Amino acid sequence: MNFYLVVRNMKYDCLIIGAGLVGLATAYQILASDPHLKIIICEKENEPAFHQSGRNSGVVHSGVYYKPGSLKAKNCLEGRAELLRFAKERVKVQEIHKVILAQTERETAYLLELEKRAQANGVFGAEIIGPERLKEIEPFAKGAQALYLPHCQIIDYPAVAKELCQEIQKRGGEISFGEEIQEFKEETVLGSKREYAPKVVVNCAGLYSDKIAKACLGSAEHQILPFRGEYYLLREEKRSLVKGLIYPVPDPQFPFLGVHLTPMVNGKVEAGPNAILALAREGYRRTDFCLRDISDVLSYSGFWKMAGKYWKAGMYEMARSLSKRLFVKDVQRLLPALEESDLIPGGAGIRAQVVKKDGLLMDDFCIREDLRSIHVVNAPSPAATACFAIGKTIAEKALLRLHS
Repeated sequence: MNFYLVVRNMKYDCLIIGAGLVGLATAYQILASDPHLKIIICEKENEPAFHQSGRNSGVVHSGVYYKPGSLKAKNCLEGRAELLRFAKERVKVQEIHKVILAQTERETAYLLELEKRAQANGVFGAEIIGPERLKEIEPFAKGAQALYLPHCQIIDYPAVAKELCQEIQKRGGEISFGEEIQEFKEETVLGSKREYAPKVVVNCAGLYSDKIAKACLGSAEHQILPFRGEYYLLREEKRSLVKGLIYPVPDPQFPFLGVHLTPMVNGKVEAGPNAILALAREGYRRTDFCLRDISDVLSYSGFWKMAGKYWKAGMYEMARSLSKRLFVKDVQRLLPALEESDLIPGGAGIRAQVVKKDGLLMDDFCIREDLRSIHVVNAPSPAATACFAIGKTIAEKALLRLHS
């Protein structure tokens, strides 16, 4: 008997695509509200959090950067609290401080704006400090002024993902690894292993969420462009130069935070990332190239409009990717004592960033939906921090469909 025929048209209340943190948190929240529902997560990789969720520096974001009232601000604050509650006694969480350093008058002016956002977003204890106080907190850092955040955390996000998998399975949910969703039909979803008949489809596919949304909804309002962020690691003997999170004042024109220094729960310290357009959606190395992916980029009008707006910044990011000397120069703006020999190659991650047709980078979370499907189209940082809040929002939307 053909095994495929036996398992085809498997009926589920909800099929979730993607076992990153948002997909896992969505399943967790659905089952927390209704444990009788039949839920399956389909993940094309052989483990959870393989891409964005597991390739970041593990910062639990405080909410200081986000426009008050935005989805990022709301979900970051709510999700952060629930993430820390879930992680307590489950995974390693380290309390840490953060400083955002301003070097120029222009950066100092924006630092004051960040302080206002911190206050509006309820970030506890945020304050502007001068060089003397900065010296006490970060003896080797340099800044004309700094925004000091005393109550921050770093966490092991892949460990959070594994804990979520266990909780989902305890509650009767299923997770199918190595299962890539390939086609949507009128009432069924075809995977590489099985065919499913879900009542609701939830798309948390990260780098491929725009493609799945288009296949499911029949149209695409936006397109994801993959931006690679490359990291260096500080040599072990230089880690003591960094006491907490050390960030520059970000360029308000971009949704990227700039090269920064980040201690991690494993004891290492990262420097980075930059942000350059990758030549493949999963292009973690400079040599990775996918003709289909780059053709999608080059045929998208929004890319060319973005390139026209930001070509100078883009060229600088590319130069910094190719030149360690240039990369170190930017790190030295934060920590002058570091030398080129103090940094060794680290890893890389890919940020799934929606670029709109007008060439602007979408600066907030974005969800599209119809009667039978919900699509998380744009969920870059701080989605890992906010995953429980985003998952709750999606769960509420799914439950309305399932209980109607």
